[in-house]
Amino acid sequence: MKVTITSIELKSILSLFKLYRYSFHVMNQLKASNCASYKTQGFWTIHYTMTLWRNEEDIKTFAHNGAHLEAMKQARSLAKEIKTMTIDANDLPNWKEARNLLKNKGKSYH
Repeated sequence: MKVTITSIELKSILSLFKLYRYSFHVMNQLKASNCASYKTQGFWTIHYTMTLWRNEEDIKTFAHNGAHLEAMKQARSLAKEIKTMTIDANDLPNWKEARNLLKNKGKSYH
């Protein structure tokens, strides 16, 4: 199993409305995908997602299609920074562990 952990730090609070609009469509896509489990958390300008997948192919199929692909195309206009990482795990970690993993090992996109 694979866990993908992602954070997005918005450029400003004004970007929150656009994030919510994209998130609505991405969540619908996620619910219809092969994702085994997910969690989201966020407040103000920092938001996190964790997803559990059976394999790398399912991650790629989700990430490079539909609403998620469209959201990624707009990410630079919304985000100050995006961090992501994928690890081997059978369950989603707790939020404290997930944030530490991103801080220490996540790949950053500006």
